[in-house]
This record gives sequence, structure tokens and C-alpha cells, in this order.
Amino acid sequence: MKKILIIKTHTRDESFCNALTDKYIAGAREAKNEIEIINLKDLSLEPWLKYGHNAHDNLKLELFPDLLQAQKLILWSDHIVFSYPTYWSAPPALLKIFFETILTPGFAYKYHKSFYNIIPCWDKLLKGRTATIISTMDSPAFFTKFLDPDAGGKMMRSSLSFVGIKLKKKYYFGSVRMSNDKKKQARLTSAYEIGKRIA
Repeated sequence: MKKILIIKTHTRDESFCNALTDKYIAGAREAKNEIEIINLKDLSLEPWLKYGHNAHDNLKLELFPDLLQAQKLILWSDHIVFSYPTYWSAPPALLKIFFETILTPGFAYKYHKSFYNIIPCWDKLLKGRTATIISTMDSPAFFTKFLDPDAGGKMMRSSLSFVGIKLKKKYYFGSVRMSNDKKKQARLTSAYEIGKRIA
């Protein structure tokens, strides 16, 4: 049994991306895992688009209980599932601002003395956790694999690795706009089975 944190990034509740994620959750729950969910569209992230940390007297993380709760859930988790649509070969800006806001120094990493005052050194404070990506896109999945060498996945791996989270699996569901109901149903079933296997 694992403690799994689901981070939903798609802003439309009725999106196919969220439908896949809900099937994953159902499968993971059937396998007796504990589940918590963060929906990024519900978090107080908008002010952080204009102001960085401590750049404004009213913009400190401790003044936003929902953001502090997001940090607590990350610490609680064994495994994190990032669910998002791929936009322009990358995760949405909403996920990027979530990283910039939540993965703060002292919480996610800690710098210490550099190597010969040239190479930065840091502690990865979220070490021991793993992650999965569930992502939808309108282009075919082989496009990401062969023609555009997984730019979004590389960004996610680099960001997560910096704080000690190991990206284990990436599931890309392509050609969503062109998929018929039969193909979508097959993919929903696949997402359910993926959730069951996480145990």
C-alpha cells in the first residue's frame, strides 16, 4: 500500500485528461492505496505569476493555507502522480508556477557550500519519493517519442530530480482530439489498470 498524491493540472473538470486520472485513482483505490488530490486550478497561485517569493509584503507562503497544505501533502506522499495536458511540447504554465511556488528552499532543497566556489551543491530534501506522469496531447504519442524527443518529460525529470523525486513512469495518451469513443474507452480502461498496478 502506498500514499499517493494526485496533482491535477487540467483546468476543465470534464476533460479527458481528468477522466483518465479519475480512472487511475479508482484503480489505485481498489489496490488499497491511500489517495489525496490537489487540483491546481483551486490553489492561490495567480498572485505568484507577477511576484516572486518575498517580493511583496502580502505574498508570503505562510499567508496561503492551501499552499502550505500542498507542501504537507507532498511530505505525506510516497508517490506523486502529475496529470496534465501537454501544451507546446511542455507541461502547462500552471504546473510550472506550482513548482516555483511550492518547491521552496528549506522545503524541497537546501544549498550548502559550493564545490571550489564554482559548482553549486545542495541537499535533495524530498528524496525517497517517486513520480508518474499521465499526460494527454492532440499529437500522436510517437511524435513525442521520435520527432520531438520528450521535451516536457525532460523538464519534469530535471525539476523532480533536483529535489530528490525519481520519475519512474510516463504515460502519454496522444491523438485525443481525433480519438473515437471506442479508443477513448480503451484508454480509460488502461488508466484504471495502471492505477491498480501501482501497489
